[in-house]
Amino acid sequence: MPRPRPAELLDAARAGDRAALARLLSMVERGGEDARAVGRAGHGLGRDAYTVGITGAPGAGKSTLTSALVGVVRRRGDRVAVLAIDPSSPFSGGAILGDRVRMGEHALDEGVFIRSMATRGHLGGLAVSAPEAVRVLTVAGFPWVLLETVGVGQVEVEVAGHADTTMVVVNPGWGDAVQANKAGLMEVADVFVVNKADRPGADETARDLRRMLAMAQPRSGWQPPVLCATATTGEGVEEVWQAVLDHRAHLEATSELVERRRRRAAEEVTRLVTARMLERARAVSAGARAAELVAAVAEGDLDPWTAADELLAEDRRP
Repeated sequence: MPRPRPAELLDAARAGDRAALARLLSMVERGGEDARAVGRAGHGLGRDAYTVGITGAPGAGKSTLTSALVGVVRRRGDRVAVLAIDPSSPFSGGAILGDRVRMGEHALDEGVFIRSMATRGHLGGLAVSAPEAVRVLTVAGFPWVLLETVGVGQVEVEVAGHADTTMVVVNPGWGDAVQANKAGLMEVADVFVVNKADRPGADETARDLRRMLAMAQPRSGWQPPVLCATATTGEGVEEVWQAVLDHRAHLEATSELVERRRRRAAEEVTRLVTARMLERARAVSAGARAAELVAAVAEGDLDPWTAADELLAEDRRP
């Protein structure tokens, strides 16, 4: 039996076939020609989903908060998808935390779709395929997509390039000004959440963050709110989601949402060009001539710049 074409799978996903949706996301995650075919077939179908990036240091409780936010969205009657970007397995390349045990309570809800995606070593903890995955979920009829990223430190600011609203989750005691500025999260956060607010120090952390934000220049007239929540009990989670809705309203009223998505499209095209060029570079560097040149470099008979120039010259030959 021939494999279903991407267009056929997209039609099935639009009709509610979750297995077809899962297959499409697998094709996107694998990359290559299958991913390009999905991208071409699905482009322009359906309205853009609104994406919320949820990021922060390891141990901040991002998965628990994400699960609580899913519950809020569902109680309000909307469908929601979660892309949980996890560390890559060094053996299979797959997502290590694929079971998403903290979101198990939503596993049987037809209005929720949860997918783990592997970073595959991508700097910043975001899979290169994440934007295309969001589009596939849009085609499948999910108006909200939550992007939860693995905590990998300073480079997590990259999530801002993939989301309409970026939420930074911190724990009590995190409000040190040096650490906040060092991480770069002050510059990208649209909403701050002090999670585990039932622990000592939550109010002090929120106060420190508000003080730092007061000294910064608001972006496009938006002052990021600092909210306290306890995801395990649900306390404050409704207010967190309301802050997301308020930020969306602000972006739409000021046309900033259109501008953010335009910048995101430009960055995605650049990333795809870079990825294609990297594929080509690896192919050029894998041949017999490349092996000869590498050996000459290792023996000291040739410098690496000349070797690279020769390989590039060969690649340009008809």
